[in-house]
Amino acid sequence: MSNVSPSGTPMAANPLTRAVLEIDEYAAGLGWDQPARLFALVDSERMRADEPELANQLGLDDGDDVAPLTPVEQDEIPAGTALDEFLATIAWPGSVAGCALTVERLMLPPSAEAALPEGLDEAALGDWVARHPDRQEVRMTVAVLRDGSRESALRLREKDAAAEVLTGSGLVPGLAEALSATFAS
Repeated sequence: MSNVSPSGTPMAANPLTRAVLEIDEYAAGLGWDQPARLFALVDSERMRADEPELANQLGLDDGDDVAPLTPVEQDEIPAGTALDEFLATIAWPGSVAGCALTVERLMLPPSAEAALPEGLDEAALGDWVARHPDRQEVRMTVAVLRDGSRESALRLREKDAAAEVLTGSGLVPGLAEALSATFAS
């Protein structure tokens, strides 16, 4: 038995992992060099009961094959707004079970830290990372639920295939914390 669905997406038993992989697949279909995207995660059954027309528009009327969590993309994040500042402005209604964010970044291996020049400001650090020969482009999809559950998916541009996506709850802890804070009262 394969652990990859017919669409090529890795199958997941955990509803949050399934939602993260669904968002990752959606973002992959859009290609690289995309802006950050924010999603509300809603309970699919609750949406079917409370908002049947919206559920129908989202394809949630397909019976037993519906995922427990449905990602609903939110308005575009304003250009030029720092991600942490934007996230600090969010307050989710009670009907939202969780949220997710997909964002592209450059990453370096831990070995590059030894060569990091001292005293760089944020812009200079970004330039240094962008020029580093060992940089990797990565798309991170991070999701959190109100109950504190977390999940992440990482896709390297170099290995851009659903079967190569890494998942785990602790892959991007800082971003998970920032998303969790959007549910703080």
